Amino acid sequence: MKLPVYLDNSATTRVDPAVLQEMIPYFSELYGNAASRSHIYGLLAKDAVENARDHVAKIIGASPSEIIFTSGSTEAANLAIKGVLETYKNKGNHIITVATEHKAVLDSCKHAQKNGAEITVLDVDINGIINLNTLQAAIKKNTILIAVMYGNNETGVLQNIKKIGAIAKENNVLFFTDATQAVGKLIIQVEDDGIDLLCFSAHKIYGPKGTGALYVRRKSPRVNLISQIDGGGHERNFRSGTLNVPGIVGFGKACEISMNNFNEETSQMKCLREKLEKNLLVDGQIILNSGNAPRLPNISNILFKSIPANSLISEINKDVAVSSGSACSSASVEPSHVLTSQGLSENDAKSSLRFSIGRFNTESDIDFTIKTIKKALAKFLS
Repeated sequence: MKLPVYLDNSATTRVDPAVLQEMIPYFSELYGNAASRSHIYGLLAKDAVENARDHVAKIIGASPSEIIFTSGSTEAANLAIKGVLETYKNKGNHIITVATEHKAVLDSCKHAQKNGAEITVLDVDINGIINLNTLQAAIKKNTILIAVMYGNNETGVLQNIKKIGAIAKENNVLFFTDATQAVGKLIIQVEDDGIDLLCFSAHKIYGPKGTGALYVRRKSPRVNLISQIDGGGHERNFRSGTLNVPGIVGFGKACEISMNNFNEETSQMKCLREKLEKNLLVDGQIILNSGNAPRLPNISNILFKSIPANSLISEINKDVAVSSGSACSSASVEPSHVLTSQGLSENDAKSSLRFSIGRFNTESDIDFTIKTIKKALAKFLS
């Protein structure tokens, strides 16, 4: 069976062969529980977890003791938002977030609101950027958390994280960022950016699904969280449960590879993205949904005016795998909340495709995709 060219790397990525090789022994030979300290199996598993924690911390400029392993970014975002709300309830109950956040953040905020939290959702401009003056004005005496995504999962648009971090610090408010799409594509330094909490996932950087992390700052300020999963006190009492040792080992290896190949890889993805856009954005009816905003190097969200995205996908899906939005929202028939928040009509949002390039894509993949898309467009426009 010939598989299509895969350009949906924002949904998930192929596990790198070197990552898989690193993981295999921990399924069959070194299968100990990392919490079992009374024998060599458990001790070897613990050592492997701590080695991986070191690599995971390095990719964001953190200390290993600030990394809490989770099942992925969704769990990590829930822990960050709900954990802060419970811990700092004596200080306040106001959370500021953004209309274009991932559903893991928005739905966690909705849950918090049902339980008495006050939520402010900031609008974005036509390119998906928040107004920093509006953010500053939204902060109140009872504000305890600002939650702003680093790089958008649908458009790739980057917020000014460093300035947001500075605003949070000036107002003694914690700052949480979902960096799931940004890790491995940008140099991230949590100290320099003033980030207090940050989530990301292994499967976005060529590691396994089901493994993620939450960075929790330990000093200046020391961030505390009420755990959301109880039972055993694992991960410094932040997240109980037997650790997924093979997944964590793979996560660590994925971070190590990303750091070692960063410059070459990001340059390659950006070149391929630019070639794709140069060849597709030649008609006034084909528009880049991020405008001139700064973006991650691998994502293009393109509007094909008057052509339903699902129809276009149906025409090309045997040859090219792309999506019309976030994988976590793919079951919904609603238009992308990211694009409608930027001011696109429902029809235009439903006529947009996301192309996301990854490590294993080649120039021939892009050439083939351009040819395939143009052939499909000719059918719709004839």
